[in-house]
Amino acid sequence: MIKNNAEDIVRRATAAFNAGKPDDALKLCEQGLARDPGDAMLHHLLAAVLFSKGAIEPARGHIDTSLTKRPENPAGLLLAARIARTTRDFDAALSHLDRVIAMAPQREAFVEKARTLDQAGLRPAARAAWRAILDVIPQHSEAMARLGRLAWEDGEHAAALPLLERAVGGDVPASVWFDLGLVRQDLRDHEGAAGAYRRAIELKPDYAEAALNLGTVLQESGDLDGAMRAYAQAYRLRPQTFVTIAMALTSAPHGRLWLDEADLRRALTG
Repeated sequence: MIKNNAEDIVRRATAAFNAGKPDDALKLCEQGLARDPGDAMLHHLLAAVLFSKGAIEPARGHIDTSLTKRPENPAGLLLAARIARTTRDFDAALSHLDRVIAMAPQREAFVEKARTLDQAGLRPAARAAWRAILDVIPQHSEAMARLGRLAWEDGEHAAALPLLERAVGGDVPASVWFDLGLVRQDLRDHEGAAGAYRRAIELKPDYAEAALNLGTVLQESGDLDGAMRAYAQAYRLRPQTFVTIAMALTSAPHGRLWLDEADLRRALTG
């Protein structure tokens, strides 16, 4: 016999969500709230499901309702912080996170706070937060990647390089390989930069910026045929790169002079 109390519905909805069936979880939460509109856990779970589906404002409404009922719930506060960060309400996100950390210090909350400070543009605080995480967890790929990116943005290329090279030893997104390519390119390591950009494209085949930069480093290293192939890929992915490609081809030491824009467009489209 199937039970229909709130606790059982939460259990079934959680199982559905974890099994990759968010629509089933959504229906179960809605059914449960139709019977018990004030249940904090159902509101919390529904907020999590909606957030995963990109329904940010409805998710915010449900987590706020849940926290009204259970204001000291660390998991609810952490979800509220993530939702607030997504909407760029950084003050609210940091307030939620500080409450979580005060109640139940946990790795997840410290990482979320570092992300929030980073996204808010609070660079010194973000750098300190990522460094604190790395001090405790030396192999934390995200902390290494973000510290490397921040160092590169500050022009500290030599400091950025080992951080990013360590970061890509783990399972990281294409953007980290792209950042490594930027650092190596600025350090005039064209071969290393090309390898990093190629890996970024492998992970994200529609990465137009990586294809464009790959063309640049191949051109700078004298491989104009390879550069043209990379430029052609960038142009197919994002036609707006044409002006940048044309300028690179005509201004770099290893380039070609294109007198007719139409000829260059034909060359890029094969």
